[in-house]
Amino acid sequence: MSTNSTVRDVTFSKPTVNDGAAMWKLVNSTSLDQNSSYKYLMMCEFFGETCVAAKEQDRLVGFITAFIPPKQEDTIFIWQVGVDPSQRGKGVASKMMNELLSREACRNVRFLEATVTPSNGASEALFRGLARDFSTSCVVSTCFPAELFPEDDHESELTFRVGPMTEKRNGGI
Repeated sequence: MSTNSTVRDVTFSKPTVNDGAAMWKLVNSTSLDQNSSYKYLMMCEFFGETCVAAKEQDRLVGFITAFIPPKQEDTIFIWQVGVDPSQRGKGVASKMMNELLSREACRNVRFLEATVTPSNGASEALFRGLARDFSTSCVVSTCFPAELFPEDDHESELTFRVGPMTEKRNGGI
């Protein structure tokens, strides 16, 4: 596989359970929080409409796991965004976001939320860039302070709330 590929070589689709193991393996090659392999299978099976698989020649090179909270039907919550190290800096994460927001499952979505640790500059840039692209705001607040986590070294989780998103852009909402 060429390391000189572009985002044009990447396809975006709804993941299936057959993608779950590859999602889990991709997380193992990154600094993302590791969840059980079962979590990825469940996200693909039960939340596939609000998740994205990015593939290059049938190899998973990125994914988004997300869901619409039952009490916030106008909000999509992004659980994880994973991008293979070989694809970083090519716009794969942004393209996955646009794919997700363009889906029928997100037709009523006006806000996007995610939690991000203070040291995760890539995610912060992704969500602030999304707000800029949609000409809307990105409000940051504390969701889970560090002292709530049982591990001593877990950072606080900050909520990034992007929206309202009301106009269509690049096939998005």
